[in-house]
Amino acid sequence: MATNKPHVICVPIPYQGHINPMFKLAKLLHSRGVYITMVVTEFNVARLASSSTVESPFLEGFNDFSIEVIPDGLPPDNKRSVFNLHELCYSFRGIQGEPQMAIRSLLMRLLESPDIPPVTSVISDAMMTFVPQVCIELGIPVFHLYTTSACGMLGYMQFDELVKRGDFPLKDESCLTNGYLDTSIEWVPGLIKEARMKHLPTFLRTTDPNEIIFNYLAEATRNAKVTAGLILNTFDDLEGQILKEIEKVIANIYTIGPLTKLSQPVNERKLLPLSWSLWKEDNSYLEWLDKRSPKSVIYVNFGSIAVLTPEQLKEFAWGLANSKHPFLWVIRSDLVIGESNIITEDCYMEEIKDRGLILSWCLQEKVLQHPSVAVFLTHCGWNSTLESIGEGVPMICWPFFAEQQMNGLYACKEWRVGVEMEEGSVQRKEVEGLVRDVMESEKGKELKGKAMEWKKKAEEATRPGGSSYNNFDKLVRNLVGKGNHC
Repeated sequence: MATNKPHVICVPIPYQGHINPMFKLAKLLHSRGVYITMVVTEFNVARLASSSTVESPFLEGFNDFSIEVIPDGLPPDNKRSVFNLHELCYSFRGIQGEPQMAIRSLLMRLLESPDIPPVTSVISDAMMTFVPQVCIELGIPVFHLYTTSACGMLGYMQFDELVKRGDFPLKDESCLTNGYLDTSIEWVPGLIKEARMKHLPTFLRTTDPNEIIFNYLAEATRNAKVTAGLILNTFDDLEGQILKEIEKVIANIYTIGPLTKLSQPVNERKLLPLSWSLWKEDNSYLEWLDKRSPKSVIYVNFGSIAVLTPEQLKEFAWGLANSKHPFLWVIRSDLVIGESNIITEDCYMEEIKDRGLILSWCLQEKVLQHPSVAVFLTHCGWNSTLESIGEGVPMICWPFFAEQQMNGLYACKEWRVGVEMEEGSVQRKEVEGLVRDVMESEKGKELKGKAMEWKKKAEEATRPGGSSYNNFDKLVRNLVGKGNHC
């Protein structure tokens, strides 16, 4: 039987880096007395259920927290990897495809159901471009969760301008190698002076004017201007100047990050013991970390979607080994393109014996919070970057794609918590040198000191009275219809 609770529907795009912040936000709302419906794609249901480490099956749900399932429109044999991202964009574009019709049917059913609280609002991942159209059609307030940094989002906001300026598409393939990507982008207001074309989201690097991901994300950014509010996983002290520029174009911005910090009190109360990891976690790392000295371990993780060539893997592997520092490295089953894997070779395993631990997946928050972890070698995905900042862990930045190049630039040049590797090619001597530099030099001490300063600011932002805490309060009021959406 329906209650008088507010009811918020959360619709993440079906990738791990987008599911995680949406679920944290859903848990926070649930802790404030909001009835939550999480929308999951059919493909991910089995993965979520099989990877869950809790006793209750994933789909049993919890009190006032329900799960709904929709198709993503892709065939069962599609791997949903980074190489299939364009296919997902094709499937999600427009309003008449299978996912679009499914979300419309779902929302109409929930609106009419007498057994659940009336739907108050929808939080849609910004990349679910069809959801706002359906919500507007049905008269449901819709808020966007943008899972990038503010500086990354500002980059996406330039896509239409790139077309107007003639910078998209690229004139020819030589633009990728002739220094064009190193040209200044001073015409973008609010960015630091070091920003170059190469730091804008990588989907512009094509000669095809119909490049699906570029056009899809341009549409997603335009949608942010017509929603009831834009939610960003960042905090005002970190990206204040960028936020001022975005606010000139988009009203009703709620900066509520770092979500890992804001949600920690909820985690401590052990609410909603659901696992939302698409990979089964290997918990052997906790005991291994406990045996290490404080601030002695390099944590290496390239996230849930980045991939390495066998040669890149080999260079990273030997660079880490030659540094002689202990390291914990997450290597997903689909991280390496092809089947060649240096990690399986006896000579390498003998070299790193007793000081290298290789896992298939882990709970990153626990690793970054562990006192033995000193440095994070990362692809600069926004979840990873902000979690590292929130825990005071400096970074070695090796951006992969999308807006990660902008995240890496800001981490190194503006926030001064990282050292930068050039994207693409990897040399073991550079890896070894950067590890030693951060672990052993005065530069490393400076990075660690700055990282701890940002950790303190992140904690202040998410405590009662802090900017993110207050913004979340305001968001809750507006989501449940008790605010004025301003």
